[in-house]
Amino acid sequence: MHTTIHTISLFVANKPGVLLRITLMFARRGYNIESLIVSSALDGRFSRMTITASGDPNTLDQIIRQANKLVDVVSASEHNAEDAVESEMALIKVGITPENRTDILQVVEHYKADTLDLTSNYLIIQATGTHEKINNMVDMLSEYKVLEVVRSGKMAIARGADAT
Repeated sequence: MHTTIHTISLFVANKPGVLLRITLMFARRGYNIESLIVSSALDGRFSRMTITASGDPNTLDQIIRQANKLVDVVSASEHNAEDAVESEMALIKVGITPENRTDILQVVEHYKADTLDLTSNYLIIQATGTHEKINNMVDMLSEYKVLEVVRSGKMAIARGADAT
């Protein structure tokens, strides 16, 4: 069986239990959810879910068809880099010393990240971009003392006039 990473967007009613029903569909089909972002849509009666999951593409098609049949789901679809803009955010806490502070700040500048908090002992960085860009930045910082990484997961919005 061929396993790949997929980005799924769902537009759902903002009601209790909807998230549980969606995640159970993935679990029953053996799909692992890598990240899940849920936020209120412009109209507070609805929410937007962006799920990054790994598994068999044929099973994903079944999940999307089943999700579209749920009463509280307005739409469910898969997105890729060609039809959507994808981004992720990470907060990275790095232990610093007077000797490595400049080197770490150069990595931050190279990746066009922001410094949110700086003390004599640590630095908190906010990075945005593709999953790969953030992975590369964390890899670069790993030669220093990375204390903690918190990631948002992938967000996606359809390109052009198409609805997400």
